[in-house]
Amino acid sequence: LQVVLNSIIKAMVPLLHIALLVLFVIIIYAIIGLELFIGKMHNTCFINGTRTLAEEDPAPCSLSGHGHHCPPNGTVCRDGWQGPNNGITNFDNFLFAMLTVFQCITMEGWTDVLYWMNDAMGFELPWVYFVSLVIFGSFFVLNLVLGVLSGEFSKEREKAKARGDFQKLREKQQLEEDLKGYLDWITQAEDIEPDQNDPKEDHLEMKHSSSIPTSKTESVNTVSPVEEERIVCGPFW
Repeated sequence: LQVVLNSIIKAMVPLLHIALLVLFVIIIYAIIGLELFIGKMHNTCFINGTRTLAEEDPAPCSLSGHGHHCPPNGTVCRDGWQGPNNGITNFDNFLFAMLTVFQCITMEGWTDVLYWMNDAMGFELPWVYFVSLVIFGSFFVLNLVLGVLSGEFSKEREKAKARGDFQKLREKQQLEEDLKGYLDWITQAEDIEPDQNDPKEDHLEMKHSSSIPTSKTESVNTVSPVEEERIVCGPFW
Protein backbone atom coordinates (compact mmCIF):
# COMPACT_ATOMS: atom_id res chain seq x y z
CA LEU A 1 0.00 0.00 0.00
CA GLN A 2 2.84 2.37 0.82
CA VAL A 3 4.39 1.70 -2.59
CA VAL A 4 1.08 2.53 -4.33
CA LEU A 5 0.60 5.75 -2.36
CA ASN A 6 4.18 6.86 -3.02
CA SER A 7 3.70 6.08 -6.72
CA ILE A 8 0.58 8.26 -6.90
CA ILE A 9 2.27 11.11 -5.03
CA LYS A 10 5.36 10.97 -7.24
CA ALA A 11 3.15 10.87 -10.37
CA MET A 12 1.31 14.11 -9.54
CA VAL A 13 3.56 16.36 -11.63
CA PRO A 14 3.54 14.11 -14.75
CA LEU A 15 -0.22 13.67 -14.37
CA LEU A 16 -0.63 17.44 -14.31
CA HIS A 17 1.24 17.66 -17.62
CA ILE A 18 -0.99 14.96 -19.11
CA ALA A 19 -4.10 16.76 -17.83
CA LEU A 20 -2.96 19.91 -19.63
CA LEU A 21 -2.46 17.86 -22.80
CA VAL A 22 -5.96 16.37 -22.48
CA LEU A 23 -7.43 19.85 -21.95
CA PHE A 24 -5.61 21.09 -25.04
CA VAL A 25 -7.02 18.24 -27.14
CA ILE A 26 -10.54 18.89 -25.83
CA ILE A 27 -10.30 22.60 -26.64
CA ILE A 28 -9.02 21.97 -30.18
CA TYR A 29 -11.73 19.42 -30.99
CA ALA A 30 -14.41 21.59 -29.38
CA ILE A 31 -13.45 24.50 -31.64
CA ILE A 32 -13.51 22.23 -34.70
CA GLY A 33 -16.90 20.82 -33.63
CA LEU A 34 -18.31 24.33 -33.29
CA GLU A 35 -17.32 25.09 -36.87
CA LEU A 36 -18.73 21.85 -38.27
CA PHE A 37 -21.77 20.88 -36.18
CA ILE A 38 -23.26 24.03 -34.64
CA GLY A 39 -27.08 23.87 -34.59
CA LYS A 40 -27.23 20.42 -36.24
CA MET A 41 -28.75 18.57 -33.27
CA HIS A 42 -32.08 20.44 -33.10
CA ASN A 43 -33.80 19.26 -36.29
CA THR A 44 -36.14 16.30 -35.87
CA CYS A 45 -39.35 14.91 -37.33
CA PHE A 46 -42.63 16.60 -36.34
CA ILE A 47 -46.17 15.81 -37.41
CA ASN A 48 -46.99 18.15 -40.22
CA GLY A 49 -48.64 21.34 -39.03
CA THR A 50 -48.15 20.64 -35.31
CA ARG A 51 -45.44 20.78 -32.63
CA THR A 52 -45.87 17.10 -31.83
CA LEU A 53 -42.91 14.80 -32.27
CA ALA A 54 -43.46 12.17 -34.90
CA GLU A 55 -41.39 9.52 -33.06
CA GLU A 56 -41.36 8.31 -29.46
CA ASP A 57 -37.57 8.21 -29.51
CA PRO A 58 -36.70 11.27 -31.60
CA ALA A 59 -33.43 11.58 -33.45
CA PRO A 60 -31.89 14.34 -35.53
CA CYS A 61 -32.91 14.54 -39.15
CA SER A 62 -31.58 16.14 -42.29
CA LEU A 63 -33.34 18.21 -44.91
CA SER A 64 -30.93 17.12 -47.62
CA GLY A 65 -27.90 15.01 -48.21
CA HIS A 66 -27.26 11.53 -46.81
CA GLY A 67 -28.69 12.12 -43.35
CA HIS A 68 -31.86 10.77 -41.78
CA HIS A 69 -35.02 11.79 -43.65
CA CYS A 70 -38.49 11.89 -42.14
CA PRO A 71 -41.21 9.60 -43.54
CA PRO A 72 -43.19 11.38 -46.26
CA ASN A 73 -46.62 10.51 -44.82
CA GLY A 74 -47.52 13.60 -42.80
CA THR A 75 -44.17 14.34 -41.12
CA VAL A 76 -41.70 17.10 -41.68
CA CYS A 77 -38.11 17.75 -40.55
CA ARG A 78 -37.77 21.11 -38.91
CA ASP A 79 -36.09 22.98 -36.07
CA GLY A 80 -37.52 23.20 -32.57
CA TRP A 81 -36.25 20.10 -30.74
CA GLN A 82 -34.04 20.54 -27.66
CA GLY A 83 -31.67 17.82 -28.83
CA PRO A 84 -30.41 14.45 -27.55
CA ASN A 85 -29.90 13.87 -23.82
CA ASN A 86 -32.29 16.69 -22.98
CA GLY A 87 -30.27 19.17 -24.99
CA ILE A 88 -26.93 18.47 -23.32
CA THR A 89 -25.22 16.75 -26.24
CA ASN A 90 -24.66 19.41 -28.89
CA PHE A 91 -22.11 21.79 -30.35
CA ASP A 92 -24.11 25.00 -29.98
CA ASN A 93 -21.62 26.74 -27.71
CA PHE A 94 -18.08 26.22 -26.49
CA LEU A 95 -18.97 24.71 -23.09
CA PHE A 96 -21.42 22.14 -24.48
CA ALA A 97 -18.95 21.35 -27.23
CA MET A 98 -16.21 20.66 -24.65
CA LEU A 99 -18.62 18.47 -22.66
CA THR A 100 -19.54 16.47 -25.77
CA VAL A 101 -15.88 16.03 -26.72
CA PHE A 102 -15.06 14.88 -23.18
CA GLN A 103 -17.88 12.33 -23.37
CA CYS A 104 -16.42 10.97 -26.59
CA ILE A 105 -12.89 10.79 -25.12
CA THR A 106 -14.18 8.70 -22.22
CA MET A 107 -15.81 6.41 -24.84
CA GLU A 108 -19.09 6.56 -22.91
CA GLY A 109 -21.79 6.65 -25.58
CA TRP A 110 -19.57 8.17 -28.26
CA THR A 111 -21.13 5.93 -30.92
CA ASP A 112 -24.56 7.41 -30.16
CA VAL A 113 -23.17 10.90 -30.73
CA LEU A 114 -21.63 9.70 -34.00
CA TYR A 115 -24.92 8.19 -35.21
CA TRP A 116 -26.88 11.32 -34.24
CA MET A 117 -24.49 13.47 -36.21
CA ASN A 118 -24.70 11.10 -39.18
CA ASP A 119 -28.49 11.47 -39.06
CA ALA A 120 -28.20 15.26 -38.86
CA MET A 121 -25.76 15.89 -41.73
CA GLY A 122 -24.66 12.66 -43.37
CA PHE A 123 -21.69 10.38 -42.83
CA GLU A 124 -19.00 12.29 -44.75
CA LEU A 125 -17.49 14.43 -41.97
CA PRO A 126 -18.70 12.99 -38.63
CA TRP A 127 -16.88 9.67 -38.84
CA VAL A 128 -13.54 11.40 -39.58
CA TYR A 129 -14.05 13.77 -36.66
CA PHE A 130 -15.19 11.26 -34.04
CA VAL A 131 -12.95 8.33 -35.01
CA SER A 132 -9.86 10.54 -34.95
CA LEU A 133 -11.01 11.99 -31.61
CA VAL A 134 -11.37 8.53 -30.06
CA ILE A 135 -8.07 7.24 -31.46
CA PHE A 136 -6.00 10.25 -30.48
CA GLY A 137 -7.87 11.40 -27.38
CA SER A 138 -8.78 8.08 -25.78
CA PHE A 139 -6.35 5.42 -27.00
CA PHE A 140 -3.29 7.69 -26.94
CA VAL A 141 -3.68 10.57 -24.49
CA LEU A 142 -5.63 8.85 -21.72
CA ASN A 143 -3.37 5.81 -21.85
CA LEU A 144 -0.51 8.14 -20.98
CA VAL A 145 -2.04 8.31 -17.50
CA LEU A 146 -1.74 4.55 -17.12
CA GLY A 147 1.79 4.70 -18.50
CA VAL A 148 2.87 7.33 -15.97
CA LEU A 149 1.31 5.48 -13.05
CA SER A 150 2.83 2.20 -14.17
CA GLY A 151 6.28 3.79 -14.53
CA GLU A 152 6.17 5.42 -11.10
CA PHE A 153 4.92 2.21 -9.53
CA SER A 154 7.84 0.29 -11.06
CA LYS A 155 10.31 2.87 -9.74
CA GLU A 156 8.86 2.76 -6.22
CA ARG A 157 8.85 -1.03 -6.26
CA GLU A 158 12.53 -1.08 -7.26
CA LYS A 159 13.32 1.43 -4.50
CA ALA A 160 11.48 -0.68 -1.93
CA LYS A 161 13.34 -3.77 -3.10
CA ALA A 162 16.67 -1.93 -2.92
CA ARG A 163 15.87 -0.72 0.60
CA GLY A 164 15.03 -4.26 1.66
CA ASP A 165 18.25 -5.64 0.17
CA PHE A 166 20.29 -2.90 1.85
CA GLN A 167 18.65 -3.62 5.20
CA LYS A 168 19.44 -7.32 4.86
CA LEU A 169 23.05 -6.55 3.90
CA ARG A 170 23.40 -4.18 6.84
CA GLU A 171 22.08 -6.79 9.25
CA LYS A 172 24.47 -9.37 7.78
CA GLN A 173 27.44 -7.01 8.15
CA GLN A 174 26.42 -6.21 11.73
CA LEU A 175 26.23 -9.92 12.51
CA GLU A 176 29.67 -10.51 10.97
CA GLU A 177 31.14 -7.63 12.97
CA ASP A 178 29.68 -8.99 16.20
CA LEU A 179 31.01 -12.46 15.42
CA LYS A 180 34.47 -11.10 14.59
CA GLY A 181 34.59 -9.14 17.85
CA TYR A 182 33.61 -12.24 19.80
CA LEU A 183 36.33 -14.31 18.08
CA ASP A 184 38.93 -11.59 18.77
CA TRP A 185 37.94 -11.60 22.42
CA ILE A 186 38.38 -15.39 22.59
CA THR A 187 41.77 -15.18 20.82
CA GLN A 188 43.04 -12.54 23.23
CA ALA A 189 41.93 -14.68 26.16
CA GLU A 190 43.89 -17.66 24.80
CA ASP A 191 47.07 -15.62 24.19
CA ILE A 192 47.68 -14.93 27.91
CA GLU A 193 51.24 -16.12 28.87
CA PRO A 194 51.19 -19.51 30.61
CA ASP A 195 54.12 -18.65 32.96
CA GLN A 196 51.94 -16.24 34.89
CA ASN A 197 51.17 -18.55 37.80
CA ASP A 198 47.98 -18.36 39.61
CA PRO A 199 48.35 -17.34 43.30
CA LYS A 200 46.06 -20.17 44.23
CA GLU A 201 48.47 -22.69 42.65
CA ASP A 202 51.47 -21.24 44.63
CA HIS A 203 49.47 -21.47 47.82
CA LEU A 204 48.64 -25.11 47.10
CA GLU A 205 52.33 -25.99 46.44
CA MET A 206 53.42 -24.41 49.74
CA LYS A 207 50.70 -26.23 51.57
CA HIS A 208 51.73 -29.54 49.98
CA SER A 209 55.42 -29.16 50.90
CA SER A 210 54.58 -28.31 54.48
CA SER A 211 52.45 -31.39 54.77
CA ILE A 212 55.40 -33.84 54.21
CA PRO A 213 56.14 -35.84 57.49
CA THR A 214 59.31 -34.93 59.45
CA SER A 215 60.20 -38.58 60.00
CA LYS A 216 60.51 -39.09 56.27
CA THR A 217 62.89 -36.14 56.03
CA GLU A 218 65.01 -37.39 58.89
CA SER A 219 65.14 -40.89 57.48
CA VAL A 220 66.55 -39.52 54.31
CA ASN A 221 69.26 -37.42 55.98
CA THR A 222 70.20 -39.90 58.86
CA VAL A 223 73.55 -41.89 58.56
CA SER A 224 74.12 -45.10 60.49
CA PRO A 225 76.93 -45.14 63.24
CA VAL A 226 78.99 -47.75 61.39
CA GLU A 227 78.98 -45.70 58.19
CA GLU A 228 79.92 -42.59 60.19
CA GLU A 229 82.87 -44.40 61.81
CA ARG A 230 84.03 -45.58 58.40
CA ILE A 231 83.92 -42.10 57.13
CA VAL A 232 85.94 -40.69 60.04
CA CYS A 233 88.52 -43.48 60.69
CA GLY A 234 88.85 -44.77 57.20
CA PRO A 235 89.32 -48.44 56.38
CA PHE A 236 90.70 -50.91 58.91
CA TRP A 237 93.39 -52.21 56.67
